[in-house]
Amino acid sequence: MRTRGVSSILILAATLAFGATASAETLRYKWRDAEGNLHYSDSLPSNAGVLGYDVVNSQGILVKRVAPAMSPEQRQAAKEQAKLETQRQNELEQQRREDQQLLAANPTEADLLNTQKDQLLTFDGQIKSVSITLESLERSLTDLLGRAAEHESAATAVPKKLRDQIAEVRSDIDSQHAEHDRLVRERAATEAGFGAQLDHYRTLRERIDNH
Repeated sequence: MRTRGVSSILILAATLAFGATASAETLRYKWRDAEGNLHYSDSLPSNAGVLGYDVVNSQGILVKRVAPAMSPEQRQAAKEQAKLETQRQNELEQQRREDQQLLAANPTEADLLNTQKDQLLTFDGQIKSVSITLESLERSLTDLLGRAAEHESAATAVPKKLRDQIAEVRSDIDSQHAEHDRLVRERAATEAGFGAQLDHYRTLRERIDNH
């Protein structure tokens, strides 16, 4: 009985070993050489990493694919593509945040219209403030030029301090004119974008309402 039991164990172990060997897959490499010729082999050539290769099983089914090494030009192109993709994702994320802010600040369309109106009123206030400053500077310049004219009428030299004051006021006037023009342009551009902003807001609201 003991000998028969040992024999049974040995037979079972041999059967399991045979089954494991039979079920094990034989993997091979599939690759093309520099001339494009297809090869199957149990080992890889030294330049396999450059050419790329496939690992296949005994039925020829792909198990793993190793891509060819990229050239410097391809690496640069891949780097640029990754940079563009990162930039695109950042832009999408920025737009998502802006959309959230737009909806949070304007729960209704009426709120958005009031916000747009307030933006224009803010520009109008800034433009008016610059205009008042310009009027004051121009009066100061007129006064300074009148004083300089008195010196010239008296055939006396215009003092350096007065000349410097005239130059400074003229510079301030130029700066204020530039600021005035900038505000006017920015106001016009902002107002021109209100229609598109309203359409975008309606699209966002509709998307939310449909969910």
